[in-house]
Amino acid sequence: MSLDQNIIRTYTEILREELVPAMGCTEPIAIAYASAILRDALGMEPRTIRLSLSGNIIKNVKSVIVPATGGMHGIPAAVAAGVIAACPEKKLEVLCHLNDADRENISRYMAAVDLEICELETPNPFEVEMIGVCGEHSAHVHLVHRHTNVNLVERDGVDLTARYRSSGDTSEDTPQANRDLLNVKDIVTFADEVPLDALRPLLLRQMRMNMAIAEEGLRGDYGASIGKLLYADGKCDLRNRARAFAAAGSDARMNGCELPVCILSGSGNQGMTASIPVVVYGREMAVDEDTLLRALIVSNLITVHQKTGIGCLSAYCGAISAGCGCGTGICYLGGGRYYEIAHTLVNAVAILSGTICDGAKASCAAKIAMAVEAGIMGYEMMCAGRQFYGGDGIVTKGVENTIRNVGRLARDGMSGTDREIIRIMLGEA
Repeated sequence: MSLDQNIIRTYTEILREELVPAMGCTEPIAIAYASAILRDALGMEPRTIRLSLSGNIIKNVKSVIVPATGGMHGIPAAVAAGVIAACPEKKLEVLCHLNDADRENISRYMAAVDLEICELETPNPFEVEMIGVCGEHSAHVHLVHRHTNVNLVERDGVDLTARYRSSGDTSEDTPQANRDLLNVKDIVTFADEVPLDALRPLLLRQMRMNMAIAEEGLRGDYGASIGKLLYADGKCDLRNRARAFAAAGSDARMNGCELPVCILSGSGNQGMTASIPVVVYGREMAVDEDTLLRALIVSNLITVHQKTGIGCLSAYCGAISAGCGCGTGICYLGGGRYYEIAHTLVNAVAILSGTICDGAKASCAAKIAMAVEAGIMGYEMMCAGRQFYGGDGIVTKGVENTIRNVGRLARDGMSGTDREIIRIMLGEA
């Protein structure tokens, strides 16, 4: 193989870390996960809970329905569901076994618990700190940087953190695979050359889960049903079919569907956006399974590459990065390699960069549809020999330089936007 073995190992590990299942929007599920740890560590239901959250988590939990709760939404529902579920070993599928009796207990517990919620003053976009008390006993849980990154668990001052890292969780002391090694040229070479044996189960699971929830979104009535609107009972072209399936997955996921998704960059919406349109195009083009899986590798890793400079949570809508990623995956299906993929990505990035993230909710499906449109348009522009050039807005010469500009825009330029979005959503003057 022409790639350095360190890059092969790193890219493979990145995909293993990223492509994990989750049930429901990942921010309320992270709160539920922390609550389940709190209940488990305390050994009983907390009577009082003080919950401190970074602003971006508050933003992403405020309006979205928490799955398996019978339609409840918001932070108190996520806390109560996690306490009642009480199975932290399930991680981001912590609510998967809740039943009707449990839902009654969630309502009971929400009414009984003394819950205080406050915003953390923290530079970390993702941070959850939870202290629970029952009688003379207390427990403390801290998650930071990533949805399952357990930084601290204590009961009555005794450190129990190791118990909750026993399944191989990463921590501050054991960082993730180095995403700084990602670049478009090596991603395309990796997709071309890597043996698929180790990655095939992950990619097939991504396809299976995400297409299943997309199909459910097209069958049911979820949220604003953006997917069904675009699908028009199947009377639509390939471009709109790809948009419809991706949007339908978000319709279902944002509005209480209990089917799991395979996430990417910590987000189910991004996981669906990066994968579903590529699968829809691949099936229409009747490509073989290996080619489709390699196209998914391109889409997944290019999405993560863009998000590395942006961060886990920000004012920048992550679905845009995933929509640009899916355009590169579709380009790969059509025979494009580094040159064509780089131009597809730059074209797509130029179209919708700067779209705000104002939390997880029903309208995410519409943003996903537009993100997929941008990715496909970027690809079609490349096919027609049309492109955006360096100096066109934030586009600059070289695909890696343009990706860095997007990270700078989202991380630095939109930080004030992020704070203002949170203030608006919390109703502050």
